[in-house]
Amino acid sequence: MKIGVFLTIEAYSEEHKQNEKYRCKVVDKDNKYLYIDYPVHLKMKRTSASFRVGTRMKAEYLGDDQSVYRFKTEVKKRNKGKIPTLALEIPESDKIERIQRREYVRIETAVDVALHSVYDNFAPFATVSVDLSGGGLSVVVPKDIHINDGEEIMVHLVLPMQSGEYHYLELKGEIIRLIHNVNSANTASIKLKSLDELDKQIIIRFCFEKQREARQKEMH
Repeated sequence: MKIGVFLTIEAYSEEHKQNEKYRCKVVDKDNKYLYIDYPVHLKMKRTSASFRVGTRMKAEYLGDDQSVYRFKTEVKKRNKGKIPTLALEIPESDKIERIQRREYVRIETAVDVALHSVYDNFAPFATVSVDLSGGGLSVVVPKDIHINDGEEIMVHLVLPMQSGEYHYLELKGEIIRLIHNVNSANTASIKLKSLDELDKQIIIRFCFEKQREARQKEMH
């Protein structure tokens, strides 16, 4: 777990409602503790100073292998300074659970997308996705839009999370292949390029939530 890694945390205490999620960043670490900046509520977008010493929580982060990891921890100290931090107990390695295998797990989902040509080779247009993964997506392309393979584009993606928040991502992409369909709209396969870690983690979390939602529906 490197300095600069983003954590998504969920506290379980009287002060915090169940299923309320926060985001923070690891700003320092030593042999005992991870030092995080004050968590920001994902939905309310407000920094929370209500994490007292002794607050227990679940935390998730994206590993170097593009898997999502989960562990339980506890606030051990509150440190004042130019950047106030919370010291979290570092878990034993066997207490860290891998919950997502790879970023390239592809899910079928229809989310709002807008495509812009980097070199103005086609007019910007709004559409919906066909599927999505941490490495790319497929989108519906109207018949009157002409896109070439290899086209460099900007992808504007809207991801509605289970927490009720919306993430608006602006990502670099490349058209890998345009698939021509006779009886329906064309589809384009897009590779996402130069993703920063936070954007990648948001996409992976969205895919994971959709997978979990689908499994829950199958069980009922």
